[in-house]
Formats: sequence, structure tokens, C-alpha cells
Amino acid sequence: MPWGPNAVLGRSDNGIERGLSKRGTMRAGLRNGTAAILAVWLFLPGFARGAEPSGDGAEPEVWAFHAQTTFTEQFHPAFRSPYVGANSLDPAAEGRETWDATLYGGVRPWDGGELWVNGEVDQGFGLSNTLGVSGFPSGEAYKVGKAVPYLKLPRLFFRQTIGLGGESENVDPDLNQLGGAHDKNRIVLTIGKYSVIDVFDHNAYSDDPRHNLLNWAIIDQGTFDYAANAWGYTYGAAAEWYQDWWTLRAGIFDLSNVPNSTRLEEAVLRQFQIVTEAEERHTLWGESGSVRLLAFLSHGRMGLFKDAIALSDATHEPASTALVRHLHVRAGIGMSADQSLTDDLGAFLRAGYADPSREPYEFTDYDASVSGGLALHGKSWGRADDTVDLAFEIGGISREHADYFDHGGLGILSGDGKLPHRGLEKIVELQYQYAPFKWLAVSPDYQFVIDPAFNRDRGPVSILGIRLHAEY
Repeated sequence: MPWGPNAVLGRSDNGIERGLSKRGTMRAGLRNGTAAILAVWLFLPGFARGAEPSGDGAEPEVWAFHAQTTFTEQFHPAFRSPYVGANSLDPAAEGRETWDATLYGGVRPWDGGELWVNGEVDQGFGLSNTLGVSGFPSGEAYKVGKAVPYLKLPRLFFRQTIGLGGESENVDPDLNQLGGAHDKNRIVLTIGKYSVIDVFDHNAYSDDPRHNLLNWAIIDQGTFDYAANAWGYTYGAAAEWYQDWWTLRAGIFDLSNVPNSTRLEEAVLRQFQIVTEAEERHTLWGESGSVRLLAFLSHGRMGLFKDAIALSDATHEPASTALVRHLHVRAGIGMSADQSLTDDLGAFLRAGYADPSREPYEFTDYDASVSGGLALHGKSWGRADDTVDLAFEIGGISREHADYFDHGGLGILSGDGKLPHRGLEKIVELQYQYAPFKWLAVSPDYQFVIDPAFNRDRGPVSILGIRLHAEY
């Protein structure tokens, strides 16, 4: 979430409502959504949930309910664009809004077990229907845009924690987490429907568009092409082994039935992804930090860029990987690190690389990426719950991938009809998170995008935004 989950996947040729001619309907729907936000905010402080443990020896939560609601508005002024394509960011001035509200319910059937279900209402659109920037500026925007609120079930999963001894540590109540305690040395098994990034690619300072930065190539590794449907969720199983200062993780997950689809593969193990991750935790100069190394391998029907280009040259039609798909594997690697520098200041860094010869399957169009930033809490100016975040993202594609775009090919988010002058997509994001109450945050956000969709002929683009988030 994203996605955060903040999914980017389904395409218009799968019947997804684009909404580009529905602005009036969308605005009316979002007015209703804004009213719903206010109602939820008023409702949240009195929301019932299980008893919260506090301190050593506290009784574990047996059940809990939580809720959140998030409204995001983004706008960009007109920018330079000598041409546009099917997947281009609209060069005219544009504003778009998204809204969602989630109810989280959890129960502990036995010691160490947790069963969670999440129900969600979504509404709205990303800029240009979530197209035109590979590091898309809002992890709260899905490719499934709708002008009126609609329901979905993002998560239904079971988690079992098996203690292996060692010291005990308290677990605070949280979204999809019952309060209590567990052994520091433990095994955690998770099975059901959830997001791959619920388990993998965590980062202390940037991994959730509802609490941290918004850009989805900053909150996740830009090249981590993780299995998901169009909302960022899938079916799968994962195992985690925590021991002293390190953790090993592995999981297997269902790919969508075709790249960028709203539907997951129905046949078991026909199209799937394997993910592994190793994490180490350390103390440096008296401050905590961690480093994670991740690898993934996707097995599914996908197209090679060279095959799509060859067919385009032979037929004189725009290149399309959809016409040359066969069973292939696509692998990628990445790292994520975070380090506390002082009581108030932390830094993070991510980098990744994925096979550049074949089409990305689920997430975005990067073949290589690096991102990093700083997070400063407001204790020094008397606002301990406020945060200032500053981050950057640099993403690129291979020459073959660029040649595919120059032949009129479309990617997950990119495709300007041609690409004669390839460049690195470069993004800077600055955000201030103002928390007037523990349960409410208001976050003005600014992003500056250079060479959107790797195209030096278009942009740069300034994107102004604001996010309102409430949670209990």
C-alpha cells in the first residue's frame, strides 16, 4: 500500500472505468465521500475495541476493532509536452481526489493465533487515471478508479506466532495486530489474502502512504514487482524466522491472471511468485538501524521486449507485449535500510534491479531504482507528533525497454506513444505531517518530477497535494 497497499495494476482493456469524462459525477461522489469522512472522524473516538495491554505481564487482547479513513487531493499545473500517448500524464492542469475508509476486525482463537478481516470503501481517481509517472505520486490511488464509493475485501488472513524462547517483548495494539507479548525468538506464519508488502520490504521511515510519504516508488522499492491484483492484494503464504539480531522471510504468492489485471490467477501454482528476504538489526553510534536484502522470482505469462519490437517492425503496428506472451520467469533483487541518527532524525535508503528484458508484471515500469530520504520528528519545536519528510527517487529502464516504448508500446504506467530521448525519471518529495490530535494527521505534500515516464521531452511537473488521515 501500495500501493500500501497501493496497487497500480488493472488496465482499461480489462474493463476498468477510466472516468476521464466523468468529472461531474466524480465531484458529486467525492462530496459524499467528504461528508462520510467527517462522520467517521466523529465516530472514531468512541469506536469500541478490545482491551489494550500496557506494561509487562498485561493480558493479551482477545479481539479488537480498528478503523481508518484517508482523503488525498493532488493537483499539477500545466507543463511542457510536445506530444502525448495513451499512458501519458495529462499536460493540462488537473486535480484528482481519492478517499477510502477501512474497518479492521481481529480475534485470537488460541495462544499465538490471530484471524483478521478488513473491509474497505474506496472512491476517486489518481492523476490521469494513475498513468504517466512510473514513480506515481500517490500510493493512495489505484488503477481502479470509480466516481462513487465501492466495497472491497482487501484482507482475510490468519497469523500464527510460535515462540522459540529468549526474552519476551510487548506488542502494542495496532491495525491488523492484537496487543500482548511474544518471544523475541519466534516463527510467524501468515496465510490468506493480504499484501506481499505486509510482510516484506518494510522500512521504519517510509513504507505506508497513509502515515509516511505518498510516492509509491519511495514507500516501496521501485523494482519490487510484487504479486498483486489491481488493488495490491493477493493470496499466499509466508514464513518468518526471528532470531536475536536477524530475521529470514520467505513466501509464495499468486500472480494476477494477466499482467496488470483486476483478477488473480485461479489455477493453483500456474502463475506464482516466490519472495525471500534477510534482515539484520543493529545499533550504530547508540542508535538502532536495520538492513534488508530481498529477492523475488515471478513465473507467469509475460512478453519479451525484443519479441514485441520484432513483431512491431514486421507489422508496422505499435509494439505490444500482450501479443507475444509465453511462460517466462522474471527475477529481481533489492535492498532496504533505515537508520536512526538522533532521537528525532532518521534516514532510509532503498535500491533495486529487475530483469530488463521482459515486461514488469504487476507494479511499475522500473528496471533499476534507488530512493532515500530523511524523517525529522518535531520534538525540537514542541510538536513531537509532527514529522517533516524529504526524499528522492531515481528510476530507469534498459535501452531495450526504451526501444519498446519508442515503438508505441505501453507499460503498466508509462507509454507516451514514442520515446526518442530516454532519461532517468527523477522525483523529489517534501511533506509535513501535522498531527493536531493523536488520531488525526493533516499532511501537505509537494513532489517535483523530472522526465516523467523516462521522457526528456516532457515536464518537469510540480505536484501539490494534501492528505487527511484519521485512525483509531
